[in-house]
Amino acid sequence: MNHAGPNYPLASLYVGDLHPDITEAMLFEKFSTVGQVLSIRVCRDMITRRSLGYAYVNFQQPPDAERALDTMNFDVLRGKPIRIMWSQRDPSLRRSGVGNIFIKNLDKTIDNKSMYEIGRASCRERV
Repeated sequence: MNHAGPNYPLASLYVGDLHPDITEAMLFEKFSTVGQVLSIRVCRDMITRRSLGYAYVNFQQPPDAERALDTMNFDVLRGKPIRIMWSQRDPSLRRSGVGNIFIKNLDKTIDNKSMYEIGRASCRERV
């Protein structure tokens, strides 16, 4: 099913914080508006088949994935804002810890979108 060749890993997105009722069909309907979707997989518990709250969306072209990331991050689906990131498929990079920051004990009013905007603003100030 990989028709995109070497570009395929660069066109894969992780979609998290999903409502438990979100299906592949719902995600396809949403993400296909920005480009050709190759595949979508909602990750599920092997025994109960309940959603684990995240999915992978694979696009034909990296610019389509980038457009989805830029325009759909924190869109609300079934009452929950979704979180979109590039999917990191290289196991050595995933285990390296590079780029991951874990923050706890935040005020309940600070959500993922707030943290994202704070991070973006601080990166712009350094440029």
